[in-house]
Amino acid sequence: MIVTGERQLALTADTISLRDLLAIVEAGVGFWRQQYEDSSGVAREQAAQALRELSQILANLAQQIAQGRETVRISSHPPSQRRYPLACPFCGRGNRAGARFCVSCGATLQPPRQTPAPPQPLHAQIAVRSHIGQVRQLNEDTAYAGTFSRGDEPLGALLLIADGMGGAAAGEVASQLAAGAVKTFLQRALNETLPGDDESWLALIRAAVHAAHQQVVAAAHTDSRRSGMGTTLTIALTFGRRAYLAHVGDSRAYLITPGGTGEPPSWQQLTTDHTIVARLVDIGQLSPEAARSHPQRHILYRSLGADQPLEADTRALPLAPGDILLLCSDGLFNHVADAEMANLAVAHQPAQATAELIDLANRRGGQDNISVVIARFTH
Repeated sequence: MIVTGERQLALTADTISLRDLLAIVEAGVGFWRQQYEDSSGVAREQAAQALRELSQILANLAQQIAQGRETVRISSHPPSQRRYPLACPFCGRGNRAGARFCVSCGATLQPPRQTPAPPQPLHAQIAVRSHIGQVRQLNEDTAYAGTFSRGDEPLGALLLIADGMGGAAAGEVASQLAAGAVKTFLQRALNETLPGDDESWLALIRAAVHAAHQQVVAAAHTDSRRSGMGTTLTIALTFGRRAYLAHVGDSRAYLITPGGTGEPPSWQQLTTDHTIVARLVDIGQLSPEAARSHPQRHILYRSLGADQPLEADTRALPLAPGDILLLCSDGLFNHVADAEMANLAVAHQPAQATAELIDLANRRGGQDNISVVIARFTH
């Protein structure tokens, strides 16, 4: 065997002098160091790996020299291969399972990260109720609450309130057309594909609202008795632990959260009334208390069926166990305060809560049709 400097080493029997082996290692270090300096890329990484391994051999030789040994045994039977399943993220060297530090570069070895399981979807307890009220001769509200699915797979819940307007029963027709168009559009779209993010879900429900608007406009144009008919529309579509809302008009959606022990529930109005009076409140020209009894509080500046470009408000929000979504027509909130709605929705199961709310509105006059949808979310 010839090493750098043309020094010849001879192997006798099955041993080799530690001095000769040290010379081989030193020659190897010199060779690979030169390769490291002259190379780049993959070749340079190979040189670096060889230098690391030679340095370990040198450390082992130093221990044997310190012990006074002069020779090392050479075996024709290579040792069995050992498996090193834990790869170092920095140098790639294999390490034994459970190792805390890389045997090659000394880097800290982190255990493989486990992807957390996605949260389980929430279950919705839903109820819907609508009443003609104490004054009107016809109920022009349409309310709906139900689950939707893809094939046999349940996906979520659809909540809807539409408050129609127009003479000769046209308001009733408008609200029913809008509700039917939304349900048909969403079922067809969701049978084809599921949106992958919030923006896609919001685009889907905007498209559903526009489909409903076009159907109401087309129906009004084909029958002169229905000219000028229209409807409000507030929908909430829930999927997993998210809710997606679309809104036009002055029906409302609320998010109600139960309070802690001894604390009252909290609530948030999720929609903005598209009425002239609501705008006056927004700009400080009218107080919320005065708006509740203002004679023009029912005048809308945005609704489905109007011969103008339609713009729907949309929003996405997270849901948590215990949350309650409440949708209602103005026949409810004109007689029942927000705090009263929240208290009754939390105190009772959805079916009883809808009945209690409508009874309360009727006892206070029932001046309009009254509709309410409640969904309570649990594990």
